[in-house]
Amino acid sequence: MVEWSKDMYVNPNLQANLGQEHPSDCEGGELKLPEQTAGRRDSISSLDSSYSSVPVSQADHPEQYEVIKQQKEIIEHGIELFNKKPKRGVQYLQDQGMLGSTAEDIAQFLHQEDRLDTTQVGEFLGENNKFNKEVMYCYVDQLDFCGRDFVSALRTFLEGFRLPGEAQKIDRLMEKFAARYLECNQGQTSFASADTAYVLAYSIIMLTTDLHSPQVKNKMTKEQYIKMNRGINDSKDLPEEYLSSIYDEIAGKKIAMKESKEFSITPKSTKQSVASEKQRRLLYNMEMEQMAKTAKALMEAVSHAQAPFFSATHLEHVRPMFKLAWTPLLAAFSVGLQDCDDPDVASLCLEGIRCAIRIACIFSMQLERDAYVQALARFTLLTASSSITEMKQKNIDTIKTLITVAHTDGNYLGNSWHEILRCISQLELAQLIGTGVKTRYISGVVRDREASIRGLPPGTEEFMPLGLGNLVGSQDKRQMAHIQESVGETSSQSVVVAVDRIFTGSTRLDGNAIVDFVRWLCAVSMDELASAHQPRMFSLQKIVEISYYNMNRIRLQWSRIWQVIGDHFNKVGCNSNEDVAIFAVDSLRQLSMKFLEKGELANFRFQKDFLRPFEHIMKKNRSPTIRDMVIRCVAQMVNSQAANIRSGWKNIFSVFHQAAADHDETIVELAFQTTGHIVVNTFKEHFAAAIDSFQDAVKCLSEFVCNAAFPDTSMEAIRLIRHCAKYVSERPQALREYTSDDMNVAPGDRVWVRGWFPILFELSCIINRCKLDVRTRGLTVMFEIMKSYGHTFEKHWWHDLFRIVFRIFDNMKLPEQQTEKTEWMTTTCNHALYAICDVFTQFYEPLSEILLEDIFTQLQWCVKQDNEQLARSGTNCLENLVILNGEKFSPEVWNVTCSCMLEIFQNTSPHVLLTWRPAGQDEEAADGKHFDADFDSQSQSSYDRALSERGHSQMSSDDTWKGRSNARVSDQRLFAGLLIKCVVQLELIQTVDNIVFFPATSKKEDAENMAAAQRDALEESEADWEDSRPDQGMYRHMTSAHLFKLLDCLLESHNFAKDFNSNNEQRTALWRAGFKGKSKPNLLKQETSSLACSLRILFKMYSDLKLQDSWPDIQTRLLLVCTEALSYFISLTSESHREAWNSLLMLLLTRTLRLPDGKFKPHASCYYPHLCEMMQFDLIPELRAVLRRFFLRIGSVFQIAAPEGAPTRTPSS
Repeated sequence: MVEWSKDMYVNPNLQANLGQEHPSDCEGGELKLPEQTAGRRDSISSLDSSYSSVPVSQADHPEQYEVIKQQKEIIEHGIELFNKKPKRGVQYLQDQGMLGSTAEDIAQFLHQEDRLDTTQVGEFLGENNKFNKEVMYCYVDQLDFCGRDFVSALRTFLEGFRLPGEAQKIDRLMEKFAARYLECNQGQTSFASADTAYVLAYSIIMLTTDLHSPQVKNKMTKEQYIKMNRGINDSKDLPEEYLSSIYDEIAGKKIAMKESKEFSITPKSTKQSVASEKQRRLLYNMEMEQMAKTAKALMEAVSHAQAPFFSATHLEHVRPMFKLAWTPLLAAFSVGLQDCDDPDVASLCLEGIRCAIRIACIFSMQLERDAYVQALARFTLLTASSSITEMKQKNIDTIKTLITVAHTDGNYLGNSWHEILRCISQLELAQLIGTGVKTRYISGVVRDREASIRGLPPGTEEFMPLGLGNLVGSQDKRQMAHIQESVGETSSQSVVVAVDRIFTGSTRLDGNAIVDFVRWLCAVSMDELASAHQPRMFSLQKIVEISYYNMNRIRLQWSRIWQVIGDHFNKVGCNSNEDVAIFAVDSLRQLSMKFLEKGELANFRFQKDFLRPFEHIMKKNRSPTIRDMVIRCVAQMVNSQAANIRSGWKNIFSVFHQAAADHDETIVELAFQTTGHIVVNTFKEHFAAAIDSFQDAVKCLSEFVCNAAFPDTSMEAIRLIRHCAKYVSERPQALREYTSDDMNVAPGDRVWVRGWFPILFELSCIINRCKLDVRTRGLTVMFEIMKSYGHTFEKHWWHDLFRIVFRIFDNMKLPEQQTEKTEWMTTTCNHALYAICDVFTQFYEPLSEILLEDIFTQLQWCVKQDNEQLARSGTNCLENLVILNGEKFSPEVWNVTCSCMLEIFQNTSPHVLLTWRPAGQDEEAADGKHFDADFDSQSQSSYDRALSERGHSQMSSDDTWKGRSNARVSDQRLFAGLLIKCVVQLELIQTVDNIVFFPATSKKEDAENMAAAQRDALEESEADWEDSRPDQGMYRHMTSAHLFKLLDCLLESHNFAKDFNSNNEQRTALWRAGFKGKSKPNLLKQETSSLACSLRILFKMYSDLKLQDSWPDIQTRLLLVCTEALSYFISLTSESHREAWNSLLMLLLTRTLRLPDGKFKPHASCYYPHLCEMMQFDLIPELRAVLRRFFLRIGSVFQIAAPEGAPTRTPSS
């Protein structure tokens, strides 16, 4: 066998000549089979050689035989189908191309194929179907009845099938038979027509049934038969002698219609039960005799088959021959091994099994190979249920044979490695017993107490597979000595060395075989570790050893090996037994250190795959001991192999990421120390190698930050993230040049994708996840990085960045705890808002085109929130943004800015103040819905918060508003929201004033006007006054359209406030409902400040030479606004209300007085009646002084009077 198989077989353990096998060389003199076996093997080889040299008469071609074999299988299956259902069988054979589609082809097939069921053939031919009838006609036409007498022709006709039972089917068959008989015997004179032959054939069938059927009691006589056939020959009779001869022939020998080919065993008795044991045994013997006869008949039928014989010249013929013979061969070898203790017979059986395994391996016959290996394993008694105390020499020889197979056929064993490695695992147990090792030394720690609870001696369960459960722990020393003697040879030096060579020799297995070997070794290891009390680590140790041995394989093979081993370490590292898990983690560490020494080229992932078990164990194993050990192992790798680590950084940071969320201070501290060392020192030296894992490093630091249990670590981790930003800034070229799985990212964007984005994104996550102090620090660092390094950012990077930044506000759009939401708005959102405006101002050029509208949208959102602090911040930021950057605004940007202000004015106008009705009135239902829809919930704390300086005086003169105890909760919510809207309206009016004229300018002007009135020095002209003031506001950068848009907003706000203040009934209702201080609510501040700002804008435009063409329109508007204002003032009845208008009137009159005479005239004409009316009020001295000046000016300009010493003014416009 070795000779003929040399071209198809590779022995992994022979390096010199892989085609031949020499057992003595293979075993190296260490493990020898019995001598008789070796000698016999040589004789078999020579016999094979001589046989293969016998000359053959005809060449054989394996491919041709394979085709013939396949065709034969198809035909056999088709016949099987035909014998169940003829149409299906015919269809199958036609589909497979083994049968033609014509009626002639099918008829010929029915004639030639003897294995068809004759009953089914008869049924098929008798069918009343057009095609079936065609087949039947062809079938009969293919029979030759020439020169035959009628009865013999009929016998021939009925040999091929069994007549169907249906009369119509018989009728069609007999009709065609008669026609064919006359066609073949045209010269005969006996029959006048085919009808005669048809009737006669039918009568012969009836006669046969009558004479030979046991059911017919009264048999037909010859005379009756002759009488029955009278007149059938065209109304004449057939000769009596002829009919008499037919009767005699049928009586002597019946027409035997063909029986089915199946050999059935018919029981002689059909009774339900047999009376006695004797009769039962007699019946049994009869049935066995019948079975023997049937088997003999079948074999004889096959033995006489005529077929050509070929002498095989190709090895492939061994496969089909072995496929047929392997089962009886296995049975023969198994029985020989089991029942006979003769060493010669045992050696022959073992040699036979070994050779059979070789053949199965060569031809990749998995089922056969596995069956033989399982048989061999069973006879070792190592995995069987029988006790190893029964072990004999033949079992020892079986173990040696199994080891030999593992050595020589390792490349071909596939799944059979499972049985072999199970035996080797149990062999180690047997060796422990054979050498007298105590059970407690088998795997370290013995759980004596737990085993005792189960009622077994400690360690007993370990020996259950060897059948020693009742003996281990026994005090019978003699019995134990007998066991050791029985299994002693399993511990011999030759066996131990041979087993060891299976593992050391794994380096010589091919790529697929080593994967099978490792997979099944891991499976056996899992079985060993499954014991709850006494897990064994023999196979686990062997896994570590073969990992060392095979680590130098090509990477492609090693990756497949580690895929299996790594998965095994994942499971073992999470074992509930800490001793096992510790061994696994320590083994992983040792293997990893060795593997990392080899280094790794860029863009490879071998290290990442290798170190993944650490990640898995850290994630799944909750034992503090094991987690601590994993951290220490990874830290050791970093400290000693940092220069060689490439893709492994991902796993390392993943492990530390898991540790970062731990609650054990030791684990967190150790992991953070190592992470800090990597960021500060390792990145400094090996940044290029770690770029692929840079994002993981930042994510890991973020997780440390978010562990609320260790605030000091959180702050330090934020510092390290800031440190990471420094690396990105200093080494952008390394990030640009790095190529990996982000090949679709442009080189210029790699700095952003791999560097800045991860840092800023994780900082935003920190802001959204952490407590106030930590998130504030994170926010500060985030904007520090933007301000420090933003000059290197591309435009589209900013767009991505602000999507991250705006997530801070998105977090607040989710429904959460009210207290948390309020704190967020007051602190983080507020802080972020100012920081965003600072960044926008610093990098206005790149940001204005892409982000201005987004920032305005965010500001609008802030202003609309029911949080006074955030709303104020929104308007302040809008103001700062425009003041600091307005000089750079284009007309389009001013359009957007003014539209934003308009929208905020409209959204924050407290219209409900005018429509609200107290509970119980008709409008309550409808209005209630409106309120709930318009206002979000507001925490109680915001009700009680004092209004700021701007908002405080608007609603109440000297007290904050608080809801009465009897006010409804919904009203309280509504009033709180309305109050904030009122505050925002004031803030917006001030914002517009500050933007147009610069902050504090208006206040300063009011103070100067008051002082001038007190000095009675209101002499300078509007132009001179404007020239004397520094122009810091945005007025000069805005067009008249922009100013008019703002003016509309201000006047709308003024009119609303005026309407509310005039509605005394509504104010009283609100006051009674709890919306009050010490007095009724009012909007005096909004009423006066909005009008004051409008007047300043209009007077400024009225004196602006650039707008000279628009002066008539401006004058019309100014006159209208001022006239309405004076008219409204005169109509006021409240002294306090008139007092609120003092500064506004001062502004109106002063700015009008400064107008040149030409412009003053129309104003004086309009205002004169109102000013006269004002004289009746008790005005403040300053206002009276201004009025005096105004009237004097009227007299001068209209030339009514010229006061002495008063200089006359000439029109200058």
